[in-house]
Amino acid sequence: MSENRRPETMQRINTKELADAFIAEQIAALKAQIGDKKVLLALSGGVDSSVVAALLIKAIGKNLVCVHVNHGLLRKGEPEQVIKVFRHEMNANLIYVDAVDRFLDKLAGVSEPEQKRKIIGAEFIRVFEEEARKLDGIEFLAQGTIYPDILESGPVKAHHNVGGLPDDLKFELVEPIKFLYKDEVRVVGKALGLPDNMVYRQPFPGPGLGVRCVGAITRDRLEALRESDAIVREEIEKLPSVPWQYFCAIPDFRSTGIKDGKRYMGWLVVIRAVNTVDAVTATVPEIPFATLCAIRDRIIASVPGVNRVAWDISEKPVSTIEFE
Repeated sequence: MSENRRPETMQRINTKELADAFIAEQIAALKAQIGDKKVLLALSGGVDSSVVAALLIKAIGKNLVCVHVNHGLLRKGEPEQVIKVFRHEMNANLIYVDAVDRFLDKLAGVSEPEQKRKIIGAEFIRVFEEEARKLDGIEFLAQGTIYPDILESGPVKAHHNVGGLPDDLKFELVEPIKFLYKDEVRVVGKALGLPDNMVYRQPFPGPGLGVRCVGAITRDRLEALRESDAIVREEIEKLPSVPWQYFCAIPDFRSTGIKDGKRYMGWLVVIRAVNTVDAVTATVPEIPFATLCAIRDRIIASVPGVNRVAWDISEKPVSTIEFE
């Protein structure tokens, strides 16, 4: 059987008991693979890398070195949550890299979506490589590869961008959740004691808010997007049943508004919410008008530079879920 093929006898992990058994099995396997060596992990704060980090902390403790790169395109509060959960609550060996200026300077004036993605991915590899070269005794690289990644794109989780590290680093891969589906990863995350807002974190693109700050990214519009996105999520999460994914975007244009009796030019915030099973097709759920109004009122009142709020009711196809 291929080493990247899920064993046919492997049970679906859908209960805490099965998750606990998986955790115990993986801790033993990690200890056997790693011994007293050190492991490096790019910790984004997403569920996959967070579950891998939690497993490795239980297996090897401080011999895991987590690197969290803040590229300025994360959602409100996410870098702070990574530090709180892993450094302060789980006592992880965590390196925090503030690379906000570095990324945003590289992205200045770049409007073509694919070029933006390439810049973000390449710069992430460079930052991570620089941090890796500062460390001694690292022999392993941990990745949050899960089974759909293997099925869809091969054994390296390309959208984490870590697969592009130079060959001379000669890291051996550690992929403890590579046979799990996303729902199983969440069950394991719960069993490991990770917070719900990390375990059930919505799908978030690798380039982060960079693909929702449509067109050339500016710092003021990016910050308006971050604040507006937090409001959208807070209000929708009050509903008894939430959509599969919900966020907002700000296109790169301004329209006329009125403030204090004077005309001014402001941005448009577009609310996006979808339901899907496989992300190949997506439908748009109904959102109560009262919720939409609450989002509108909070954004208009508290987010500088925004003067309009719209709701995107386009389905996939023909529209994609993300804007870029």
